Amino acid sequence: MPEPYASSIRFIVNGRACETGAHPMSRLLDVLRTELHLTGTKEGCGEGECGACSVLVNGELVNSCLTPVLQVDEAEVTTIEGAAGENGVLNAVQRAFIEHGGAQCGICTPGMVLASMTLLKRCPDPSDDEIRAGLAGNLCRCTGYMRIFEAVRRASQEPSR
Repeated sequence: MPEPYASSIRFIVNGRACETGAHPMSRLLDVLRTELHLTGTKEGCGEGECGACSVLVNGELVNSCLTPVLQVDEAEVTTIEGAAGENGVLNAVQRAFIEHGGAQCGICTPGMVLASMTLLKRCPDPSDDEIRAGLAGNLCRCTGYMRIFEAVRRASQEPSR
């Protein structure tokens, strides 16, 4: 077993305080999945190219496979498990993905949902080009993207996101 490090890394995940003694250069993805058992965040490529591992750090979309856990010290992290509202009520993006078939195999879905939420926060009524640009860092090998784009368009029309 590796020797623990002298200082702990503290951060908030989905509204709960967390502390890890993981190596400071451990990938945030690995800490989330193995130590915190938040397995909704997926590993697709491990190179920051596919977006499957996307999470929000202080409200910014990041690839957790490229983020050392040290970078989230004292930060707020939101994973797909924290995307729903109170009492687990799905948000408009999550509902739209379900209603419009924006998810198939599920590998890209957590990153796509978080990227879509980020896009709609920044641009509440996006054009098709803005949706494409907003989701450009996320790859899907199943849906052909059209249903995902339709889900984002539909979510943008919801009065309460």
